[in-house]
Amino acid sequence: MVANSPSNNPPRPYSAAHFALELDQRKGNIGFFQSIEGGGVTAEVMSTQFGDNYDIWRQLGKPKYEDFKIKTGMSMSFEYYAWISDFFKGVPHRKSGAILACDFHWKERARREFTDAIITELAFPKLEGNDKGAAYMVCTIAPEKMEFKKGSGETLKSNENLRNQQLWTASNFDFTIDGFDPQLVDVTKVDGFSIKTKPIEYHYGESRHPWKIPGRIEWPNINFYVPEVHAGPLIDDYMKQAAKGEPLSPGRGALLTVKDNSQCELFNVKMVGCRIKSVQPDASNSTSEEIKLVKFEMAVEAMEFHWLTEPE
Repeated sequence: MVANSPSNNPPRPYSAAHFALELDQRKGNIGFFQSIEGGGVTAEVMSTQFGDNYDIWRQLGKPKYEDFKIKTGMSMSFEYYAWISDFFKGVPHRKSGAILACDFHWKERARREFTDAIITELAFPKLEGNDKGAAYMVCTIAPEKMEFKKGSGETLKSNENLRNQQLWTASNFDFTIDGFDPQLVDVTKVDGFSIKTKPIEYHYGESRHPWKIPGRIEWPNINFYVPEVHAGPLIDDYMKQAAKGEPLSPGRGALLTVKDNSQCELFNVKMVGCRIKSVQPDASNSTSEEIKLVKFEMAVEAMEFHWLTEPE
């Protein structure tokens, strides 16, 4: 019967279970991510009243494309991490691509194609020695234009170079500071931190879509924790420079290295011009059974991101 033919049946609702990212319209996706937030389109309504007419005319103004945030582990390929590395260097590489939404059977059901996008923020999770949960980065991307399109219905294939999303756990990391023996200064926890840049919109001519130009990168302070019995060298160095008024030494270097479950290095974040700005011991409590830690807050002049797996 014609009424029951597949061409007359509307698409069935689906539960989006898998998400993938395409960049620069290359064949195939460059990786699957955990979740996505944002990426909508809004437009202000402009109202006009003519003379003594009580009627008000309304029309839409220029569209505004929201930033979108993708939450990723170690399942992305080299192109994605190279883009992040350029963001740390202040190189505004613009990427065009698509966000793919797939159902449980990995079939592409919807896509959002974006144009000339730049990274505006990268948030690292908290890392802690006794936390065995999966860790994820959150990358904020600002597109200049976004289009909603129907999915192709094809079954997505994983890139052979993609890593397993669960390989990165919050406990697999090393944090070292130049001039201090890592065996003596044992960092047990690093708070989450974000690297940001505020995009500047440039409106030109009659275009409805402004250019987005990245501003200056804002480097965060880094909070890390060391057991009190191992914190002596760091406290002594801080007191010499801050409390006793001795001449300031050049900023030190620091290195945050992230590893997978087999202890192979995944990536590192190199920090330069580091200076400890505050020291805060844990509160003392006679009933507590937790190891007493000292919190250090460190100012950083610049950072570099290095993904330690080269493309095949």
